[in-house]
Amino acid sequence: MPNQNQNQIQNGTQMPPNMMGNQAMNQNHGGHELFDAHEVIAGIISMLDLYQLYDQHIQDPELKDINHRQAAFVTQMYNTIVDCFKTGQDPQVPTQQYKMNQNNNSIYGVKPGQPKKPNKSVNDLSDQGLSAYMLGNTKSLASLLAMTALEMTNPVLRRVIADSVPNFIEMSYETYLYQNKHGYYQVPQLNDQDMALMLQSYAPAPAPQQGKPNQGNMPH
Repeated sequence: MPNQNQNQIQNGTQMPPNMMGNQAMNQNHGGHELFDAHEVIAGIISMLDLYQLYDQHIQDPELKDINHRQAAFVTQMYNTIVDCFKTGQDPQVPTQQYKMNQNNNSIYGVKPGQPKKPNKSVNDLSDQGLSAYMLGNTKSLASLLAMTALEMTNPVLRRVIADSVPNFIEMSYETYLYQNKHGYYQVPQLNDQDMALMLQSYAPAPAPQQGKPNQGNMPH
C-alpha cells in the first residue's frame, strides 16, 4: 500500500522537508492536549491584549508598574509555552519565577462605602475597577492552567504549564494586596468566638506504626 509521501509524489505534490520534520517531531502531543493548549495560549494572548488597554486608563503609578511587570513576565511565559508546544522539547528559555513587590500584610475588616454599579462609559473607568479586571484575568488563567496541566500527555508541556500556575497565583496575590491596602478589596472576618471554633475543628492524625501501612478498617 503506497504511503502518504508516495501518493503526494504521484499526484505531483511533495511535502517540504521542513514540514515533514515538524510532522515527525510533533507526534508526541495528544489531540485533547492540543485543544487545551490552544485555549491556554489564546487566554494568555487575551490577557496581554487587555493589559495594554488597561494601561491607557490606569492613573496610579504603582498600579501601572504592576501592570507593566506582569505583562512583561507573561510575555516571556507565552514565548516559553509556545516554544515547547511547537517542538515538544525543552524550551530555550525555561519557566521563570515571578517576584512581586508588595508585602504580605492584609488589612482585615469592612468599612462602609458607595455601592458599586456598572460604568456608564470608559470615562468612568477607575484604578479600582481596572485592578479588579487584572485580578480576574490572572485568577482565571491560574485555574485554566491548573486544569489543563492535568490533561497534558507531553511531559515537557505538562511541566511548563504546571510550573506557570504558581506565577499566576503570585500575580493574583500581588494585585489583591494592592487592592486591599487601597480599600478596593475588603476582607471581612468572623467574630472571635466563631473563628476560634472554626480553627479548632480539626486534630492531628495519629502517626502510622513504623514499617506498617495505616490500613485502618478497610474491608478486604
